Amino acid sequence: MNFSQPGMIEYSDFCYKSVNRSCPKITYPTAIRITLYIFFMAIIVLTMCGNLLVIISITHFKQLQTPTNCLILSLAVTDFLLAVVNMPPSMVRTIETCWYFGDMFCKIHSSTEVMLCTVSILNLSFISIDRYYAVCQPLRYQTKITTCTAVIMILISWNLSFIIGFGTIFLKLNILGVEDFYYNNFYCFGSCSLFQTKTSAIIGSLLSFYIPGFIMVTIYQKILHIALKQARSIQSTACQHVQPGNSTSSSNMERKATKTLAIVMGVFLSCWLPFFMCNLIDPMINYSIPPVLYDAFFWLGYFNSTSNPIVYAFFYSWFRKAFKMIIFGKIFQAHSSRIKLSTD
Repeated sequence: MNFSQPGMIEYSDFCYKSVNRSCPKITYPTAIRITLYIFFMAIIVLTMCGNLLVIISITHFKQLQTPTNCLILSLAVTDFLLAVVNMPPSMVRTIETCWYFGDMFCKIHSSTEVMLCTVSILNLSFISIDRYYAVCQPLRYQTKITTCTAVIMILISWNLSFIIGFGTIFLKLNILGVEDFYYNNFYCFGSCSLFQTKTSAIIGSLLSFYIPGFIMVTIYQKILHIALKQARSIQSTACQHVQPGNSTSSSNMERKATKTLAIVMGVFLSCWLPFFMCNLIDPMINYSIPPVLYDAFFWLGYFNSTSNPIVYAFFYSWFRKAFKMIIFGKIFQAHSSRIKLSTD
């Protein structure tokens, strides 16, 4: 086998030269490796800092401690852990094309990876349910979405994701029925990739992405429909009273609702859909998708955790003010936790 391309990639033997059945190793030129390390480190640091700002904001400022923000806090903790625990080893594996951290840590890493990514996606789904009641049924919102409800949603997200992640890997459900085929054709020392049968890929993808994704799409479509209907109703009332400027205000409401929901769904689908499509297709085409493409799509999914603080926090002026106070150290002032943040 020779994966080399002149000037781009050099095939340099194996990950472990003294071990039988070692995985082949691909060595990128130094310039490319340095560039990749800088790029991935930037993503990791941005993900850590963005989600850490959200975590500190919600835990410090009393005004932000609401049921809705409990869900956002859970999402931020999930994405922060993903950046701290999973992204650095994945970065080394991607660039060095070998896994040097042992089989046990590989299992823990893969389990944690699946668990945290699933928690992140389930949190997004529960946030969409919260937004549905806030926009479509505002009179029932405070009775339906309480702190207790938010805690239950968070517990469901974490417990279900833990079962999916650690249960799949440590019980070897991902290779159930094809153990001999996997160990004879795919397993080698120096690799840490999640091999899945057709059944495992279908069930895992449905639970981790397609079902939560369908819930999100359906709910946000409903929210958009109701929001635009409310905006048109306001516009109609304004026209009856012949008040200049209200039409423009209503039009701005429509554009804002459309833009916000388009960003929410666009980022989510753009980041995760390519990976989960590959996850379903790969077992059906005899695992012929190139590993580098698979890895790239997974990093695109990681990027959703980088984007979440921007999409779900930076849109709100009170979060922006909280971030500024944290960055400039104003949270260390007396009674800063009780400061009323802007809600315009």
